[in-house]
Amino acid sequence: MASILKSEITCPNCGHKKIEDMPTNACQFFYECENCKTVLKPNEGHCCVFCSYGTVPCPPIQENKSCC
Repeated sequence: MASILKSEITCPNCGHKKIEDMPTNACQFFYECENCKTVLKPNEGHCCVFCSYGTVPCPPIQENKSCC
C-alpha cells in the first residue's frame, strides 16, 4: 500500500491548521507555525512533528519502519 504523503498539521499553541507535504527521505524535527511563529518539536516518543501534530504519521511509520 502506498504511503499518504500529505498531513494536516495543527499548531497546539494557536490551533492554526495547514496541509503540508511530508518528506519521504528524512524526518521533520522542526516546524514553524505560519500563524503564530511558534516552532514545534516532536512530543516525547515521537520521531517527527507529523507524528505529534499531524493527521497522518510520517511515511516510515506508516510503512512500519523505523523513522530516521
